[in-house]
Amino acid sequence: MSSRRRTRRGTRQLAAVREAPEPLRVLVTGASGMLGRRTAERLVAAGHDVRTFQRRPAGVAGASDSLGSLTDPAAVARAVEGRDAVVHLAAKVSVSGPREEYERVNVEGTRTLLTAARMVGVRRFVQVSSPSVAHTGGSLVGAGAGPAEPERARGHYARTKAAAEQLALRADDADLAVVAVRPHIVWGPGDTQLVERVVERSRTGRLPLLDHGAVLIDTLYVDNAADALVAALERAPQVRGQALVVTNGEPRPVGDLIAGICRAAGAPVPGWRVPAALARAAGAVVEAVWAVRPGRDEPPMTRFLAEQLSTAHWFDQRRTRELLGWEPAVSIDEGLDRLAEHYRAQQPTRTGQ
Repeated sequence: MSSRRRTRRGTRQLAAVREAPEPLRVLVTGASGMLGRRTAERLVAAGHDVRTFQRRPAGVAGASDSLGSLTDPAAVARAVEGRDAVVHLAAKVSVSGPREEYERVNVEGTRTLLTAARMVGVRRFVQVSSPSVAHTGGSLVGAGAGPAEPERARGHYARTKAAAEQLALRADDADLAVVAVRPHIVWGPGDTQLVERVVERSRTGRLPLLDHGAVLIDTLYVDNAADALVAALERAPQVRGQALVVTNGEPRPVGDLIAGICRAAGAPVPGWRVPAALARAAGAVVEAVWAVRPGRDEPPMTRFLAEQLSTAHWFDQRRTRELLGWEPAVSIDEGLDRLAEHYRAQQPTRTGQ
């Protein structure tokens, strides 16, 4: 696709976002994260009155901050006061740590937010979930949004996000339109969850490919993810009570995607391989050790991570795009170009050359 065509397409998408039927007073939780911040910025640009809620200032131009934690009911009540819509992104996101921490933030925090939202008359609620809530370890090939399964999902994060999604969708009724959106592997400039970890591990020689790196996976560029969340909020009365997976719709071999991220950052492309079965076994051992003596960073491998890197997971996007009236404006290739520009801008300027 030419850059000229990409620009026209992106302009159409942003124009559609700006033509909101009514301005909303929106609370965005978790706006200190990459996707939360970008979503808040998109909502401001679309003409909505935006307040953000997180533990430290988000600093989104045109939005006001309300500081606090989902575990503090009084802070949550202050944040939702005067709002008529919520986009809920705040969560504990990790692959390690005790289940109780995930339960407290992801499940009980969502329950507290839903209760407070209903008390002040919030009319729309977008629950930002994850495809992992319906992933039980096998390959997903052209899949739809299966039901969230807390008992079968893999890992504390996925299980508690599944329980939170169920809570949110059960709250949908004539007074509160709830929709769950599951963005899949969101990445872009400034991403600390995927991009920075891939780059850091590549530079230190700790990034193998599992098997041949040939399984197909879907991902989602951050600008597309934010636009999809805005579309879900604006169409909540029409798509209420449903869960929708959102991706770029461009499945790629996981090895190709990792190589593209590494090249964009000027990092070496991983050239060594580990059998997936061995990685899963190693992940189980690492998890056991981490449970007793947690490291300062994320564990180098877990069973969930090994599964994500060695099983296909890509999704049919036709229903999502039809219901949201949305399609991605930024392709994977253009996203990698933007990522490369981001890393070039971070390099110190060289003089005398």
